[in-house]
Amino acid sequence: MEDNISPAESEQLNTEVNEPQPEKPKKKKSDIWVRMGVGFLYMAILIGFFLLKIFVNDFLFDFIVLAFSVLGTFEMCRAFKHKITTLQTVIVMIFTTLTILTFCVSDFVFKEVFKVEWGQSNYTPLITLVVFIAGLATILGLLVMAHQKTSLESTGFTLIAYIYPTVFLLILAGCNHLERYSDAAILFIFLICPASDSLALVFGRLFGKKIPKKMAPSVSPNKTIVGGIGGLLGGALGAVLVFFVYYGLCTPLRVGSFDNIVFEWESLYLFLGVGVISSFFAQFGDLVESAIKRKLGIKDMGKMLPGHGGLLDRIDSSLYAGLAVCLIFTIRIMYIMS
Repeated sequence: MEDNISPAESEQLNTEVNEPQPEKPKKKKSDIWVRMGVGFLYMAILIGFFLLKIFVNDFLFDFIVLAFSVLGTFEMCRAFKHKITTLQTVIVMIFTTLTILTFCVSDFVFKEVFKVEWGQSNYTPLITLVVFIAGLATILGLLVMAHQKTSLESTGFTLIAYIYPTVFLLILAGCNHLERYSDAAILFIFLICPASDSLALVFGRLFGKKIPKKMAPSVSPNKTIVGGIGGLLGGALGAVLVFFVYYGLCTPLRVGSFDNIVFEWESLYLFLGVGVISSFFAQFGDLVESAIKRKLGIKDMGKMLPGHGGLLDRIDSSLYAGLAVCLIFTIRIMYIMS
């Protein structure tokens, strides 16, 4: 059955059909260079502060930990901007900064000014805990002081922003303040994660189709178990690199001489264990942030690092890896100094 279309309507239809359709935006070639440039700048800043830690004072690395805390907390508050009030955001920003500052400054005073040594009373953890709990008390106190504007739901989101990432960055500061192995601990946190990610990607592409079992399909559909296994192998290989950099470069730089480089080969097993365990925690930390972003319905935590997303998108793995690194090396130090 033919449609009854007037000549004018027919001409309009032909015009619409022949009208060129808008092309899909193509990914700019410059994007990859922007991503690489930002990545190199990020690594250059880390290396710069690490060198300051070795050549000047260990506590100078605390400045980058503080920066991570301020910027990371800001990203969390921004992600929750429709779920928490302005007053709650201000309280979180103030007390997260105070918590990190209290730990770093207090430990510096006890060790550098009072010359407190291993086994003597250092009240840094207690003082830091008091400041942190004061922040918790203030956040909960807003239920009274700003009762009309504050809900239990907004308080819950505020507590998440207060805890993540600051509590994890306190562990990173703790790694920087270790009596021994502090250089190795920092290297583990920032080298194991890219090594783990790289081999996880390689294993995923090589064996992902043959063994497609997903690690956490509802959270991150692209991550496979075989990729995770590759990440653990990457952690082990990264640990070998950390071992040689720590004993072959960092230790001689601190001593000021490369004449008598000594590799403590019995520690290689310790480093391998730290590498594998921290890789596991790093992958889990990545999944945790993926879960947060999925719950919020966002792709990235921010736009601070072009091509990479936000700062938290860059350090999410390192936050959880720091837990394993700090715990293992603390136990090792206690064993050596007991």
